[in-house]
Amino acid sequence: MGLFFPMDDEKLPPGRRKGFARYRQVLERDWKQMILADFAVLATLIPYGAGVGFAVLRGNLVLLIAASILGGMIAAQGIAAMYDFILRRLRDSEIWWGFAFKKSLGQNWRAALLPGALEGLFLGVLIFAGELMWRTGQITILNIAIFAVASTVFTMVYSIWWPQIVLFSQKHGTMLKNCLLFILQNPWKVLGSSLLQVAWWALTFLLLPWSAFLVPFLGIWYILLVVVMMIYPRLNAAFRIEEQIREQFPGQIPEENQNRED
Repeated sequence: MGLFFPMDDEKLPPGRRKGFARYRQVLERDWKQMILADFAVLATLIPYGAGVGFAVLRGNLVLLIAASILGGMIAAQGIAAMYDFILRRLRDSEIWWGFAFKKSLGQNWRAALLPGALEGLFLGVLIFAGELMWRTGQITILNIAIFAVASTVFTMVYSIWWPQIVLFSQKHGTMLKNCLLFILQNPWKVLGSSLLQVAWWALTFLLLPWSAFLVPFLGIWYILLVVVMMIYPRLNAAFRIEEQIREQFPGQIPEENQNRED
């Protein structure tokens, strides 16, 4: 995995690395399982893509809304499972990706429905409006700026909402309140991770159809892994993730990592 700076021949003490070394450590250890998990996520996105694509081609707003909501609920199962798997691996859990997905589907499917429907609707309307402006020649700098700001703010909230869905059993109102508080406490970290996601997907869209060949291998898991790693230390400190897991499930986090930071 030379593209991602392997650490196989580096002699370092056991436990978590810090900073960029941690990124290299996780990527070298988990990239194969992440790619396999990515195919499962993409399978849950097929109904959304097919439904929204058909609605956009027909120019039917009612059909678009229905397809976005229903497709978003299905896609949410894969997204939640990917977040769950990434967070487990960042805690150095040795769980296999297939078992993690099965476990996530059993535990998180209800909690993922609402955020999936809202995210699906937001993206569907964004795609529909973008296609309409493109077809009518109304693409302007102002419209692009509105799209970019809306996408960034939306992504900031969802970057904190999704981890809570797979980590805690709370009401969505409580999760949204936690999202706002976390963003207020860590504005630049969350903004940076959100801008990176928006830029990633914008670049993927602009480079179509060539970028489509990379989506199954890098499209979902890689950007989620990077942005979750950016905010995980803050998430862990704010929500006491590993502390609570050690209290409720002793032994799940390797002993040598219990007093180390990412």
